Amino acid sequence: MLTSVITPLSHSVFVSNAAIGGFVRLFSVLNRSPPKYHGHVPLTRIERATLAVGSAATSLFNPRRGDLIATLGETTAAPYFIYRLRDIMLASPTGRRILHERPRITSQTMLTQRLRSLPVNSVGRTYASWLEREGVSPDTRSEVRYIDNEECAYVMQRYRECHDFYHALTGLPIMVEGEIALKAFEFANTLLPMAALSLFAVTRLKPVERARFWQIYLPWALTNGLRSKEIINVYWEEQLDRDVDDLRAELGIERPPDLRESRKALREQAKVEKEKRERSRGRSEA
Repeated sequence: MLTSVITPLSHSVFVSNAAIGGFVRLFSVLNRSPPKYHGHVPLTRIERATLAVGSAATSLFNPRRGDLIATLGETTAAPYFIYRLRDIMLASPTGRRILHERPRITSQTMLTQRLRSLPVNSVGRTYASWLEREGVSPDTRSEVRYIDNEECAYVMQRYRECHDFYHALTGLPIMVEGEIALKAFEFANTLLPMAALSLFAVTRLKPVERARFWQIYLPWALTNGLRSKEIINVYWEEQLDRDVDDLRAELGIERPPDLRESRKALREQAKVEKEKRERSRGRSEA
């Protein structure tokens, strides 16, 4: 009799504990871990996937949203790709020094006045000229937040802050067509998924621009990105006085055709053809 009373009670307690335990485990999956460095925002797998998909979709329709592109880069780089890039740096003496010293590229470390005083064809002068021509600043790069490993977070920050040096080295402008070409180059060189995903923005180009990308700039990007040395290991701060052509030769990078000049030539050609059509129409009407 006593047993029959205790057994149902024990069973109900066991079921209740099991249910509570399941709820706690479910809650722990959705719970974030503590931050591991200043500014770090830990994410659950669900949050990371949601941010990746949302930032990818939104940045496709608005490629000028640098914050979304940065979020896409961080949420898709872990766990494999950013560790691979970190290991590439660790395998290089220069890369190891960069990881140890952790330089930052900002308007405070890259003083425009000093860069302008360097020789015309130097890396620093080329970089300063590109910044002025495109109207951008090295201070526009946002801080890394969504990469859990602190050292890998710096690797992503370094990659992000060096992006304008890649522009200056290749001469590609910041317009959508130029950004897509540079992202294709970066993907071939770094294998970061965000760079590959950025190629979907080619759908936003005009037919003539798409044809030019497929025929000229994508082949250039893949060829040069694959054969060149790892650009993440360039200590740009130590290359500022160097001749930019010498650095390109050492890295194995050829400049692509000038995109702005190509677009200008195309506009002029279209203008000439339009004038011919108008003259032909005028003669036929006369």
